[in-house]
Amino acid sequence: MKVLVIRFSSIGDIVLTSPVVRCLKLQRGAEIHYLTKKNFTAILSASPYIDRVHSIDKSLSEIIGVLKMEDFDLIIDLHKNLRSWMVRRKLGKRSLTFQKANVRKWLMVRFKPSDIKVDHIVNRYIHALKSLDVRYDGEGLDYFLQPAGEGIPVLSKPFLCFGIGGTHFTKRMPTHKIREVCKNLSVPVYLLGGSEDTGAGEHIAQDFDHVSNLCGKLSISDSARIIKEASVVISHDTAIMHIAAAFNRPIVSIWGNTVPEFGMFPFYPEKEPAKFHVVQVQDLPCRPCSKIGFNACPKGHFKCMIQQDTDYITDIAKLEISNI
Repeated sequence: MKVLVIRFSSIGDIVLTSPVVRCLKLQRGAEIHYLTKKNFTAILSASPYIDRVHSIDKSLSEIIGVLKMEDFDLIIDLHKNLRSWMVRRKLGKRSLTFQKANVRKWLMVRFKPSDIKVDHIVNRYIHALKSLDVRYDGEGLDYFLQPAGEGIPVLSKPFLCFGIGGTHFTKRMPTHKIREVCKNLSVPVYLLGGSEDTGAGEHIAQDFDHVSNLCGKLSISDSARIIKEASVVISHDTAIMHIAAAFNRPIVSIWGNTVPEFGMFPFYPEKEPAKFHVVQVQDLPCRPCSKIGFNACPKGHFKCMIQQDTDYITDIAKLEISNI
């Protein structure tokens, strides 16, 4: 069986598809091709379960001809947007997709019901394979590293990684709050994020000898290499959280406008106890305000991040380090 898996973006969402790829390969012996955006090919190219990675830069026209020549038996659409629908339509092959649960999420945002939860997206991905008699193997997420690049610091354990970024403003703690957390930590702290986080990282690390700003200085794979060795990872609801879960690291996950009940919390192997702590401001009537995020707090007060208890975050991190 020759299968095309589609997930265009982003880093965390692609990592969350890894159980689908693994289970398809090991349980059905499928030849697996993966279609994503060019910027994210490095996340997939080291996987032993993927036979070929296809990518687009700007337009589907770059790749449709090549995909047609592959003559796939099946398309598994794990993005389920207009662009992935167009791929399915142009290839004209049997396809499977998953439940996005957008209605439930909309109800949670609009009415804040306490009795609605969304199944984890990994479970929803796997459920899409039910007709293939593919079942979840309980092994959690995968992340396979590329060869190490330059710029990785000499690491002395114990140390902590702090993923300071986030696609949307309302998913990120302000820099002064992150500085409060770092100030009360005595172990080395490595700040991770993209090039867009470089300035914030410099501000956070300023005047702290034990804090190093690596934002924008490492490849995705090299950032993951550091996460793999970390004693504990602090992260917003973003890709670094999911990479840390793939390496079974203890996680302090900080939630602002989104909530774990959306089904995107850290996903661990079944045989391992969950090693994540959810940190959020409870009983805010405006949370969740979006299933994704905003460039500014729609209420103007940003209490979901401004009121985060940084002492509590620090205490959890210290507890995890002491348990090593």
